[in-house]
Amino acid sequence: MKRSLIMLLIFSIMLPSMAKAEQTDQQKLYEKRMDLYKKTEASTHIPWYYLAAIDQYERNLRYSRKDLPKPEGAIGIYFSPEVWSGPINPNKEDTNPFTVHSFGGFGLDGNGDGKADRLDDEDVIYTMAHFIETYGTNHENIKIALWDYYQRDKTVAIILGHMQIFKKFATLDLDRHAFPVPLRSNHSYKNTWGDRRGWGGRRTHEGTDIFANYGVPVRATSYGIVEIKGWNKFGGWRVGIRDLNNTYHYYAHLNGFAKELQVGQIVEPGTIIGSVGSSGYGPPGTAGKFPPHLHYGMYKDNGYTEWSFDPYPHLRAWERQERSRR
Repeated sequence: MKRSLIMLLIFSIMLPSMAKAEQTDQQKLYEKRMDLYKKTEASTHIPWYYLAAIDQYERNLRYSRKDLPKPEGAIGIYFSPEVWSGPINPNKEDTNPFTVHSFGGFGLDGNGDGKADRLDDEDVIYTMAHFIETYGTNHENIKIALWDYYQRDKTVAIILGHMQIFKKFATLDLDRHAFPVPLRSNHSYKNTWGDRRGWGGRRTHEGTDIFANYGVPVRATSYGIVEIKGWNKFGGWRVGIRDLNNTYHYYAHLNGFAKELQVGQIVEPGTIIGSVGSSGYGPPGTAGKFPPHLHYGMYKDNGYTEWSFDPYPHLRAWERQERSRR
């Protein structure tokens, strides 16, 4: 018993120190990335926030897909060996800029060390920026370059959304979250992920229901950009927000929207976007078919498609984090 108490005391002392060290390491990583973005901006004239947006998008792809290697360096942009060294280059790990170019590879020497190394952060970010620079450095030309590279409208929209967020806040340190309703409000929730729903046909519940009184403020949980605002026959008055992790946050059954809320608006954790209601399950204006609550869903985009995942663990974590900041 005594030994257990001692171990618990040691752990309680070590935990804050470990969290502080982790936060310091993350801050240093942000600083390193920003240095790389700014250095590449100076040589290619592609604004740093476009580079940060592309890098952030690709980093999240690599964490959400099994066919891509997890990022190891500061930069998350990924070039396959074939794309980097050239599709018919017999040496897939070629770092010679001349032969890489001769075989039609993308890879470039971004730091002047005589190598075009796809595992070197400076070479990778410079190579992507140079590709974009060949189209031009204004917004419309960058948009065209992104479409030609990714061949997907949604990807271009997500990256440009990330860009606007980085440009507005002028920092990479945008990891803070908020619980979707005020902690002081009278609310309750449990894990309702996967429960059956019958209205409109048998389906599974893709989210967590947070029960609260009519009119309780609903808040953005993260930094993001409003993609959708309006009516959905299942969700009623709803808002969709895309964050910097390529995650779409779905707020449904609202009683109404915040007065100034608009599609394309940038939000931050705690921004009021609407209020709790019971709208949905019918044509526009239908309400009262169930008790007032917020349906909160999360959907991940992986560059090909989008799927829902359980938000409950995230809600619990954000609630704890917000309480600890008070």
